[in-house]
Amino acid sequence: MKAVAAKITKGFHVGSLVEVVDNSGARLAKIIAVKRGKSRKGRQISCGVGDLIKVSVREGSQELRKNVFWAVIVRQKKPYRRATGERICFESNGIVLLKDEEGNPKGTQIKGPIAREAAERWPFVAKIASTIV
Repeated sequence: MKAVAAKITKGFHVGSLVEVVDNSGARLAKIIAVKRGKSRKGRQISCGVGDLIKVSVREGSQELRKNVFWAVIVRQKKPYRRATGERICFESNGIVLLKDEEGNPKGTQIKGPIAREAAERWPFVAKIASTIV
């Protein structure tokens, strides 16, 4: 996994409900784990744009509900700082469901823009994105 050239402020915790922004059939998912996340003992782990997470689908099609999938966070409302000094935030939070841990997306298109940091780290997700900000 490629490093991100930004100071990503972590905008989500384990247990957060997040909107799914691809056309996989899921609408709402709950974060249940963060892959390669760092934290202190006793502290709740957090995650931000470009992180690989494990989610449980809460709303959506019957085949996907109550199942666990890998996902990538592609946008967050919490502002974060890029290496150029600018701060960026989005109007909504969003994740993209993956078929496997390598980064192959489950859907075929993404609704709305995605962050450049997520696109650099996950090239297969960037291929199906309509806009990269």
